[in-house]
Amino acid sequence: MTLSQSDTKTVLKVAVVGDVHDQWGEEDAAALDYLDPDLVLFVGDFGNEAVAVTAAIAALKQPKAAILGNHDAWYSATHWGRQKCPYDRSQEDRVQQQLDLLGPSHVGYGKLDLPEFGLTVVGGRPFSWGGSDWRNKTFYRERYGVHNFQESSDRLCQAVAAASENTLIFIGHCGPTGLGDAPEDPCGRDWKPLGGDFGDPDLTAAIAFAKRHNKQVPLVTFGHMHHSLRHRKDRLRKRWDSDSYGTFYLNAATVPRVIKTPTSHQRNFSWVTLANGQVQSAASVWIDPRHGATETENLYQGRSLSASV
Repeated sequence: MTLSQSDTKTVLKVAVVGDVHDQWGEEDAAALDYLDPDLVLFVGDFGNEAVAVTAAIAALKQPKAAILGNHDAWYSATHWGRQKCPYDRSQEDRVQQQLDLLGPSHVGYGKLDLPEFGLTVVGGRPFSWGGSDWRNKTFYRERYGVHNFQESSDRLCQAVAAASENTLIFIGHCGPTGLGDAPEDPCGRDWKPLGGDFGDPDLTAAIAFAKRHNKQVPLVTFGHMHHSLRHRKDRLRKRWDSDSYGTFYLNAATVPRVIKTPTSHQRNFSWVTLANGQVQSAASVWIDPRHGATETENLYQGRSLSASV
């Protein structure tokens, strides 16, 4: 399948999978086969420490990079989550099981060099809840030896500095700060008290570090903040933005990402094409694995990113 109007081999086709929340199965793998992306990016929240879902995603044949989200440590990161844990945490570590399954494709606090595409995927802070408060202190201290946003930023910048390629794609569970503080903005808080930038400041610092060191950053993609808004139902969350450097910021969190129709189930993917270090197009695509693309909403098409919608 070709969703880009360009058929040159210089175009990189990227499928971005938003928050899964247990909605993953064989038909999703079939949909990816139909889409035929060069690279698949997963922005986390596979389920509440859903090891089976993570295993299915880890087994995909396509080149991929992933970052785990707050739900992927749902019973391990917080005190109230540990109180509700349905399994014996002294006998199992399902967070580590997911990390082991994903192996090097999990880029949280790390990176994945893809020289065949001329790019490196850099991950933000894994298991992020978003926002400017340093949450889950014990979890990050014990898992990663990270105590605060500064140490977290430093670790992300180390991944940037270690990247083998000059072109970087960033993926986070939550997006960076700086994309607006209205409830409808890509990382805006849509629960009471309404408003406020709920992005990750350490991710913002890492992106700025990359640009200061003359790295190209054509794409930053994330999820967590669902497109459907809690405080209003007459519109969706703003799904993309851009900056003066030409970086395209994409919120891929269509939830639910699988919907039932009278004849089948349709699955959502974000679809991005890149060429010459820039995003060329972005779309939201609903796929019926038996009948192909059923609906494509073009989010962006063109060469200039001087304005956003």
